[in-house]
Amino acid sequence: MKKLLSIFLVIAVVAGCSSVKKNKRFLASGKYDQAIALAVKKLRKNKTSEKKDPHIAILEKAFKKAAEEDTRRMAFLKKDDNPSNIRALYYLHVDLADRQDLIRPLLPLYSVSLGRDASFQMVDNTDALLRSKKAYLESLYKEAKAYMQRNTIEDYRTAYHVFCDITELQSDYLDVIDLKEDAHYRGTNFIFVSLNNLSEQIIPVRLERELLDFNTYGLGDFWTEYHSIQNQNTPYTFGIALNFEEIAISPERILEREEVRTKEIKTGSVLKRDRNGAIVNDENGDPISISTFETVSADVRITKQSKSVFVGVAVTYRDLIAMRNLNKYPLSSEFVFENIFASFRGDKRALTERDLKLLRNGSVAFPSNEQMVLDAGTDIKIRLKETLKKHQIY
Repeated sequence: MKKLLSIFLVIAVVAGCSSVKKNKRFLASGKYDQAIALAVKKLRKNKTSEKKDPHIAILEKAFKKAAEEDTRRMAFLKKDDNPSNIRALYYLHVDLADRQDLIRPLLPLYSVSLGRDASFQMVDNTDALLRSKKAYLESLYKEAKAYMQRNTIEDYRTAYHVFCDITELQSDYLDVIDLKEDAHYRGTNFIFVSLNNLSEQIIPVRLERELLDFNTYGLGDFWTEYHSIQNQNTPYTFGIALNFEEIAISPERILEREEVRTKEIKTGSVLKRDRNGAIVNDENGDPISISTFETVSADVRITKQSKSVFVGVAVTYRDLIAMRNLNKYPLSSEFVFENIFASFRGDKRALTERDLKLLRNGSVAFPSNEQMVLDAGTDIKIRLKETLKKHQIY
């Protein structure tokens, strides 16, 4: 038991040494905030443990170095007086405040190796932080408004993201909520989808409704909206036309053919006899039996009902701003109705397994033209979805 306890103590000391070495490397390479984060993590568990004492000295030094580095950087940014420095200046103040807030709950920290409490020069940068935040918000607001004035979809989207940055800093800043909604609206590609029947057949209303229900396609994203009903006040940028160019429906066909089936059927057995009529036995003395067969036949009439439909659709993408067609993608689908059944005359024993299966079928009513187009339309919708996803507009 004592040996096991000693092993665990050795592992703990090695682990502690490893974290100290790692933190010293952070400090030596100028990664002060990483050194601070690791030291704070270790000291939160037990800041009075002797094993944690090296972290206190590292924390003191890293904090001092980080504060000095940030102070020098702030001074430079203020002297440089470049508008692009406003963001960096704000986040330096944020980092300074966050760093102090990270350490403050641990204070005081007494170090055995230092023989004193660790020293951390805390500064109240609240006013400077608020001033830099105000300047940063004003800068972002001005930047977003400039993008809005460029009047392009790409710039409206950029403006939207800048407005998002503003609301993350201050949700109720000026009129940003309304401007963000406006930027999203103006940055959205509104796509008008139309269905045009160029064939000489009637397209079922149900099929039109299903094809134009773009909520079922899973295509819409944050910057794209599909409309099948045109809104006069919506600035449509693109159009997608579903042009039914051909709907060809075949006549109802009934084909019949007659086939003859013959088969040798075993009917039983008789005892084998010699020329004198005596029963013949095998080598064991048992009578030998001979199977008897009968040839049976049947006439089978196989009837095939069939009807088919071919639907040809062209998907045309159009730029509604430039008023020109962009691309055209052909789609087609064929649906075939088929029903096969059979009847027979003669001996049923002569029929094949397939014949017996077809006997269970019977004549059915042909589907209507509308139902045929609907069935083909199901496949068209699947193909249309694949086409729209492959050539999606953003």
